[in-house]
Amino acid sequence: MKLTANYPARTKQSVCHFVEKTTNTTLSRLQEQCNTQQGFSYIEVLVAMFIIAIALVPAMEALQSGIQGAGIHQQTTQQHYLLLSRMENLMATSYGDLLIAAETAGNATTPSSYSDPAGQSERIIVYLSLYDADADPFTIADPDTDADNNIYTGDTANLLWIKVQLENSAYEFESLRSQ
Repeated sequence: MKLTANYPARTKQSVCHFVEKTTNTTLSRLQEQCNTQQGFSYIEVLVAMFIIAIALVPAMEALQSGIQGAGIHQQTTQQHYLLLSRMENLMATSYGDLLIAAETAGNATTPSSYSDPAGQSERIIVYLSLYDADADPFTIADPDTDADNNIYTGDTANLLWIKVQLENSAYEFESLRSQ
């Protein structure tokens, strides 16, 4: 018995309803077909997997850039606290010891004895110098009173300039230390 010959546009429900009205042998065979056709077809599963795969590509790219950003942020934070720790140690050092190291270095561009040894990874360079704020009217009342126009001579104030810098990097801290 052909279902499509007598009922050309039948839905699954109407076919199953028709099955209930047929003979026992035909009934059992058609009920098995109705029961086994539940769930997704192979094509539907493949289409769903394809859509998921296409949607995951941009999501994975977003996650990758987020992970890279987190790594860069972690490195920056570590470098920040490394420099901050060195600056705090220098600020806790006695003014006399820092003054001797500044005089030994000779100028503001020569690394002091408080710098890490050359060749060390993440080397911290410490610059120390006398500071008198020449040509800076915001820090002293009468700028350049020693008439040398050099802020690192130290003739007008008892200040030490401290600069802590990570070698081959833009990360640095500067501060002044008074006697």
